[in-house]
Amino acid sequence: MDSSQQLALGSIAVAVAVLILKYAAYHVTGSVALYSDALESIINVATALVALYAIRVSLQPADANHPYGHSKAEYFSAVFAGALIVVAALLILRESYDAFLSPRKIEAPALGLAINGAASLLNAAWALILIRRGRKLRSHALEADGRHLMADVVTSVGVLVGLLAAIATGIPQLDPVLASLVALNILWSGWQVMRESVGGLMDQAAPPETIARIRELIATHAEGAIEAHDLRTRHAGRMTFLDFHLVVPGALTVSEAHDICDRIERAIRAEFETCLVTIHVEPENKAKHAGIVVL
Repeated sequence: MDSSQQLALGSIAVAVAVLILKYAAYHVTGSVALYSDALESIINVATALVALYAIRVSLQPADANHPYGHSKAEYFSAVFAGALIVVAALLILRESYDAFLSPRKIEAPALGLAINGAASLLNAAWALILIRRGRKLRSHALEADGRHLMADVVTSVGVLVGLLAAIATGIPQLDPVLASLVALNILWSGWQVMRESVGGLMDQAAPPETIARIRELIATHAEGAIEAHDLRTRHAGRMTFLDFHLVVPGALTVSEAHDICDRIERAIRAEFETCLVTIHVEPENKAKHAGIVVL
């Protein structure tokens, strides 16, 4: 089992633990705001399960029906997570409306806030791990899960502060109002997750800094060629697909041109391990004099 799957399994365990703690906090207090926080944790468990499945699918090798691999599966998991987040937000808004019309007394606030705080600390620590490792492994599902958990932490902190204000002022309506604000924050988080996933499904280009570095590698390691042009990139989960045209002198043999291509591919793969490179070799009369000049 690779690192991505191990992290996804860890996310499931953490999500279940946090859910139990947050539901316990809601159970002892009856707070609608803490209920909203616990309901979001149910979404975290579901998204962690979907992320694990998507990562397993994305790691499958290319086959006859999917010659470019299965790496885009991670984007579908993120879209699903975003949809669940929206559903959770709507449920919280409904509960908040009922509680605003019929305010509820908050019981055992100190114990409830302490339990919820412990859950938030666990969430924050795991979110940082997922974001850092997700970026390193180029796993969109893990990074999206980590960012969602971090948004959950921010929400939980807001809930704790708001409940303290409700208790201090003796205004019970602050509890459902705060829960409504939590729901709006969750909606924004869901929109962010889905927007980025759609970008990946639409074959969004690699970041500008990645493209700039690839151009440098081509210019440095294409000795014997004349220029490279029409460079294109696209992301698909952890994979980056790259293709460009390489102009070589007409007198070069096929074997010599192939050696140049191999040298370029090795240089790019050494720095970007999950990059799949396709090079189209052209004779010198195809030069555009507007691409990458070989150093």
